[in-house]
Amino acid sequence: MRPHQSLVHSRTRVTQQFALLPLEGFPFSRLPGFPGADVRILATPALGAGFAEYLIDVPAGGAGQFDSAEGIETFFYVNAGTGQFEGTPLTAGSFGLLPPGAPAAFTADEKLSLLIMRKRFQPAAGIKPFEAIINHERRVPSAPWAETYKIQLQMLIPDELQYDLAVNIFAFTPGFGLPIVETHVMEHGALILQGKGVYQLGGEWMEVEKDDFIWMGPFCPQSFYATGEQPAKYIYTKDVNREIVL
Repeated sequence: MRPHQSLVHSRTRVTQQFALLPLEGFPFSRLPGFPGADVRILATPALGAGFAEYLIDVPAGGAGQFDSAEGIETFFYVNAGTGQFEGTPLTAGSFGLLPPGAPAAFTADEKLSLLIMRKRFQPAAGIKPFEAIINHERRVPSAPWAETYKIQLQMLIPDELQYDLAVNIFAFTPGFGLPIVETHVMEHGALILQGKGVYQLGGEWMEVEKDDFIWMGPFCPQSFYATGEQPAKYIYTKDVNREIVL
């Protein structure tokens, strides 16, 4: 927080195509299912997103949950801390994808920072429902992307048709970036996990750093270039594997 006497400036940008939202601009909220937790609501349909995304800090010894909601699937990623998901130990880098209607209950051993994304699942005829995934990013192989080992991609969710959601982690060596400007129908929610860089959103380059959240709507031109002294890393979601709803 800046001194009270200073002028206030912000990197925040909100448009119909995208939003760049540094965490310092988010006031804490409360959720009935997470008593005592500090909640930042990162994205909702009010922003233009087709999903809701939260950053929830559960205090040590605390607990919280999203109750069962018909048709709603839930992805979670442990940004920091330790705890449990329904008895399964969680550490930084743990993640899970829960099928539609499944509740999501967490307890915190030490302060537990959870990135949680919830969206309405889009079923597909002839495709069987998926089962819950609980895993850790260190068990997910990374692969060179765009023909260079300086950019690494981890696909946390299998690239299979039963999933209508993809969640990936990109890692960039400073001085490297996406070699194209992407423009596509999938929307993204992205959290910068480490480092810094410049993101192109809607044709304009903007500085980004750890803890920034970015929403990219359908067909928003986008690209990224890593700067700074350490690798840049971000986690992002996108809708995949389904026909366009008309």
